[in-house]
Amino acid sequence: MKLIVGLGNPGGKYARNRHNIGFMALDRIASDHGFGPWKGKYLGAISEGRFGSARAVLLKPETFMNNSGQSVQAAMRFYKLEPADVIVLHDEIDLAPGKVKCKTGGGHAGHNGLRSIHAHIGPDYARVRLGVGHPGHKDAVPGYVLRDFPKADEAWLDDVLRGIGDGAADLAAGDTAKFLNTVAMRVNPPRSNRGANGPKAVPPPETAPLQQDSSEETSHSALQKLLNRFK
Repeated sequence: MKLIVGLGNPGGKYARNRHNIGFMALDRIASDHGFGPWKGKYLGAISEGRFGSARAVLLKPETFMNNSGQSVQAAMRFYKLEPADVIVLHDEIDLAPGKVKCKTGGGHAGHNGLRSIHAHIGPDYARVRLGVGHPGHKDAVPGYVLRDFPKADEAWLDDVLRGIGDGAADLAAGDTAKFLNTVAMRVNPPRSNRGANGPKAVPPPETAPLQQDSSEETSHSALQKLLNRFK
């Protein structure tokens, strides 16, 4: 079983913040895969379901970002899980908007939600880093992540969330390469040669007109002259 955690802050005030992209991703997974209703447990909200035969629990900690580890630890204890069974989806300012990467272990890079999880369960859990971009200066980061996504970001944000929903089963199964490829297919779909009215016709290659060999012409003329003499 996997515990899939999305990071964010509880309440409508924060719902569309960049910091809440983890919550948004879990809402998408729950909707796309028919998970159960959200229930208040383990200092957070959980939704249970399956990817085929594989059971999974979605968790949105409601302790506020800085104490996310308390909720994660409580859920792990109840379900008797190890850090290797945990996947955390979170905002990542060091990735461009729309970029998604996965990693396991390592540092928390100053992210307060990850810092709290590190403190409670250690670093050996999987993470899905969801790029939201950087404001340009470290002093501007707190205000930046606690602001809503602007309308200009809605298209790529929707593509990323749809891709996460599409690839959630692969993520839970540990196939991060397939998961990332699925997200990429949403964010950067392959270009098609089809136009608005169907596939474009490809013109046939131009060919030079057939030309009779000059030597053949010459021999044909001489033979005709010879025949004409005996008529």
